[in-house]
Order: sequence, then structure tokens, then C-alpha cells
Amino acid sequence: MSLATVEAQPRPVPVARRGRILALANQKGGVGKTTTAINLATALAAAGHRVLLIDLDAQGNASTGLGIERPARTMTSYELILGEAELEQAIVATEIPRLSVVPASQDLAGVEFELAARERREFLLSRAIRSRVRDYDEVLIDCPPSLNLLTINALVAADSVMVPLQCEFYALEGLTQLTRTIERVQRALNPRLELQGVVLTMYDQRNNLCDQVAADVRGHLGAKVFDTMIPRNVRIAEAPSHGKPVLIYDHGCAGSQAYIRLAAEVLRRDGTASP
Repeated sequence: MSLATVEAQPRPVPVARRGRILALANQKGGVGKTTTAINLATALAAAGHRVLLIDLDAQGNASTGLGIERPARTMTSYELILGEAELEQAIVATEIPRLSVVPASQDLAGVEFELAARERREFLLSRAIRSRVRDYDEVLIDCPPSLNLLTINALVAADSVMVPLQCEFYALEGLTQLTRTIERVQRALNPRLELQGVVLTMYDQRNNLCDQVAADVRGHLGAKVFDTMIPRNVRIAEAPSHGKPVLIYDHGCAGSQAYIRLAAEVLRRDGTASP
């Protein structure tokens, strides 16, 4: 898919609510969280939405996957959360029309120690972005793979949470811990927060275990599980090494088509586009 193809995508029905903030969270690494953040953001931008992706993971994989080289990361989510930069200063445009990113810094790895003495430290990200994202239709936050203070900041700032969940044996165990954390944040810090849904990733239809895990998750969460499942796909794995979302790297592959369907399902659930 070329950039011209992205630009030529049909525009959706006008969005009723601007600056909606979605956190993508899972304390377990390697579940497709960052891949989902990158490609969902790209698919939403291709649908005509103005999208901002905030990379809150010290590894900076979302920034790299969108082609943002480290020398270009002069202001990052690290400075943003510490109050050393305004949101507008940290935003970097990507090559994808309508998609911008706040890149990450390796300094995020030690930010919890710097925030330890701050008052209302769970609200730092919310204060930095909530009144400043009205120029965007969708704001996605790629959380680190842990339930640390950065993830809590993302949950406090967010309106909803998407949980990418790998189709593996221990999936439900980790999901239970995360949903409890979401519930605690709802009660104590952010009553508007809701679980938007769980998206099953790395699905292999040849593997009976994947079907069993999918059935178990749907049995526990019902309609909170997205219909779309993201397959295991070599093109998804290859795309980050080229600094591109898979939708740009190979628009026709099964992984790209799954993320397009996921974006459409997200918009339908939110009531911001026609079914």
C-alpha cells in the first residue's frame, strides 16, 4: 500500500467526539500490543481520522515502527510526562497522512524513580494531554509491557482500554490481573475508564490450542472480545524492520486485512462510522 493509496482512502462519517483516548495495555510482553497500536493507528488514519499515537514504552518500538529515527526524537513522552515539554513540542509527523506520534525515549525506563516524590503522580500524563488533543479524532497510547506507573498514567488519561491478547495457554491468567487493575483505576482514579475490548492476536487456525483459548476468552468476556482476530503472519513480523506498518509494507497480506477489519470494528463500536 503506497502513501498515495492511504491518502486516497474514502472519508468516514464525521466524528461526533474528538480527542478520544485509547490505551493499549497488557503487562505481558510479546503479545502484539505495539504492533496493534501501530497498525490500528494507520488503519484509522487511512479511514480519514486524525490520529495521534503516544509511545510510552522505553523500548520505543512504536516510534521505530513508524519510521521515526532516534535523532528525530528531540522531545519525547519522557519530557512530556515530566512537564518539561508541551504536547505540541513533542509531536512528530509520520509519512502516513493524518498520523502523528509522540516518540519514546530510553529515559522512560527510570522515570518511576523521578516521579516517586511527585504529588498526584498518576495524573501527570492526563494533565499534559487531555486538554490538548482536540485536534485529533483518535489518540492511542502504547503502554509499556508492565503494570507500572507509566501504565497507570495511561489508564488515568484514557477513556477506554484495548487489551491485545495472544492466543496462548496463560492468556486468561494475565488478563485477570489486568482487568483487576483497570477496575481499581476506575474506582480510585478515573471513573470514566472502560474496557473497550480484547483483541486476540497471533491466531493460528491450524492450532487447536488457539481455538480453545479464543473460546475461553469469549466465554469469560462475551461481547467485550472483538470479532476480528489478528493472525500469525510473517509480513507483520517483517514490517517493523523496514520502519513501516504492515498496512504500508504489504497491504494485501492477511495481517493488513485483519487490522483494517479491526479498525472498522472499533469505529462501529464507538459509533463514529457507518457499519
